[in-house]
Amino acid sequence: MNRLLRAGFFLLVVRPVLTLVLGAQVRGRAHLPARGPAIIVANHNSHLDTLTILTMYRLRDLPHLRPVAAADYFLRSRLRAWFARNIIGIIPIVRGGHRGGNPLAPCEEALDRGDILILFPEGSRGEPEVMSALRRGVAHLAQARPHVPVHPLFIHGLGKALPKDSFLLVPFNCNIVAGEPFFWDGDIDSFMATLRARMEGLAAQIHVPPWQ
Repeated sequence: MNRLLRAGFFLLVVRPVLTLVLGAQVRGRAHLPARGPAIIVANHNSHLDTLTILTMYRLRDLPHLRPVAAADYFLRSRLRAWFARNIIGIIPIVRGGHRGGNPLAPCEEALDRGDILILFPEGSRGEPEVMSALRRGVAHLAQARPHVPVHPLFIHGLGKALPKDSFLLVPFNCNIVAGEPFFWDGDIDSFMATLRARMEGLAAQIHVPPWQ
């Protein structure tokens, strides 16, 4: 039942709205992972980021697409938690880690099942079209599963279409650029430098000054 509800939500609500209002232009679609295990890493300015990435896939792929999201935000109420888990398909993560366990264990388990994770290493949404510092959680996940490809993705426009704390969707063209995947290289600092360089390179392809 939840799979049918999820497919119906994306088919009847999300896709028509994003297509008619935003008209997203995608470059490098061939670089998106067709199957898992894989990690998609994107910048984060809007709640539309996750929905837009999910709509780039076929409905039948949705069960294997798992956005990683903050448990303290998405699980704060029963209704929100049900919607986030069953319709969006999130993997809730405790921000800041927790005692007595590995906070990335659910992500590692999803990769072991062959899922495609969607990560936003900035953490929370920032100012529209401004890149924040990248957190190292993605590097630790890549270190734990070094055979899993990491696919960088840059999104421009959604931070203006639906910025943080806004409930009004504003028509604004959206550009998405998918880059070639890379793998864990044995060092956290080197991995994060590579990720930032890849993201800046994707931003430059649509003539957006990186992180101004």
